[in-house]
Amino acid sequence: MFKYFKNDLPASIVVFFVALPLCLGIALASGAPLFSGVIAGIIGGIVVGGLSGSNVGVSGPAAGLAAIVLTAIGALGGYENFLVAVVLGGIIQILFGILKAGVIGYYFPSSVIKGMLTGIGIIIILKQIPHFFGYDAEPEGADSFIEMSGENTFSAILNIKNNITLGSTLIGIIGLSIIIFWDKVLSKKAKFFQVIQGPLVAVVIGIVYFSLTSGMETFGVLTKHLVSVPIPEDATSFLNQFSFPNFNALTNPDVWITAFTIALVASLETLLCVEATDKLDPHKNVTPTNKELLAQGTGNILSGLLGGLPITQVIVRSSANIQSGGRTKLSTILHGVLLLISVILIPRLLNMIPLSVLAAILLVVGYKLAKPSLFKKMYNLGWKQSIPFTVTVLGIVFIDLLYGIGLGLAVGVVVILLKSYQNSHFLHIEDKSNGKHKIKMTLAEEVTFFNKGAILKELDSLPRDTYLELNLINTRYLDNDIIEILEDFLNIAEERNIDIKLVSKRGIVENPSSFIHFFNERPKSNLSLS
Repeated sequence: MFKYFKNDLPASIVVFFVALPLCLGIALASGAPLFSGVIAGIIGGIVVGGLSGSNVGVSGPAAGLAAIVLTAIGALGGYENFLVAVVLGGIIQILFGILKAGVIGYYFPSSVIKGMLTGIGIIIILKQIPHFFGYDAEPEGADSFIEMSGENTFSAILNIKNNITLGSTLIGIIGLSIIIFWDKVLSKKAKFFQVIQGPLVAVVIGIVYFSLTSGMETFGVLTKHLVSVPIPEDATSFLNQFSFPNFNALTNPDVWITAFTIALVASLETLLCVEATDKLDPHKNVTPTNKELLAQGTGNILSGLLGGLPITQVIVRSSANIQSGGRTKLSTILHGVLLLISVILIPRLLNMIPLSVLAAILLVVGYKLAKPSLFKKMYNLGWKQSIPFTVTVLGIVFIDLLYGIGLGLAVGVVVILLKSYQNSHFLHIEDKSNGKHKIKMTLAEEVTFFNKGAILKELDSLPRDTYLELNLINTRYLDNDIIEILEDFLNIAEERNIDIKLVSKRGIVENPSSFIHFFNERPKSNLSLS
């Protein structure tokens, strides 16, 4: 694990700076104590990172669960009752892993996964633009189109002109310039500039800028535009930031409903992120999904016991890790260690970091996820790829992550049905011979109930006085629904003077009296013809 330490350490620092404001912002958006987001980030890094089979995936509190958490805290009568649901949700996730439910992650179309990555990239950019200019009405980490402030993603951007903070904007521009120059120029000059990452330099410059301009009315950065980590006065007050579950709430059925909701949504987000992260990983490592569910479940149990928010694998942090050169799970673990050490030892220093500098880091992360060239590439792949991709992107941008993925998946299924409808068979029509149309129909390798409509349409459209050759040579699987259609067609064929020649690996039959008897199978059975 320490083989790529020189890659993992700088990557962990970048992920730390990305994760810190997101942990705090998601906690704020969830209506939970700020420290609960930090707890989830620490456990997501150290515990889940250590147990996970992913080399580059990073876990922590997720924006996709913020609305669920906000509603549940009120409905369950307090945060301590909600923590019981988090613990139970983790147990349910472990059961999912034991039952091998992680296989679901392999059934999401590539176009939807690419749409998810692109949509998240666009959301990151759109959501960080206000923070970049010092307009911090919405907490960091929010991803819904409708914001807590009552604005939406685009109205918040339009309102920037009335809320620009010069100091935040200036240091944001400086930070963004440093990151881009470091990435495009300096990192190619010497190894030193690869070990010391541009985002780290931008953050240090941001802290220095705040210190030098503190108190300046025009160029200074106001406290409300800085990171806001809770600062304990002593060890006792630090420990008092932890909350613990009230297990008396176990008898409340709403707690169990919330637990199942958390387990289901967190598992789905994790599996989607795993699939997306594996696609982004330049080394193409494959994450074992069931092991990931076990790791996430363990993390959620521990997070709930210590007062933390629910945890999932998160694409923003994972992509930042990949973009920064992270190679092994050590980078994930180290980012969790950095979160733990920093909130204990240097919370005041963390609270000197301008949010606009962190927004600059995230803008670069977002751009790398949503490069314009990807839109052209997906368009060139044709409508079967570009439509699910586009619907997913639009759904994420104009609703939220889960709805966007759901819409993209629904469109992807429709595309599959259309392809299945079109590809179930093909016809070869020859000239009339002996007064009959000679038509050859060849069925696909696998023919299921999805193909009923297309095959039924072709059989119904056959003219009278036809000689039909039905070729099943390459057909390995024939659904019972199709057999029933063929069986019903025998009566129509006799009325229309249609002769049938059935060709398969089992032989050739002229005008079969029954397809079921030909295949020597019981009625209502699906047939394997190989």
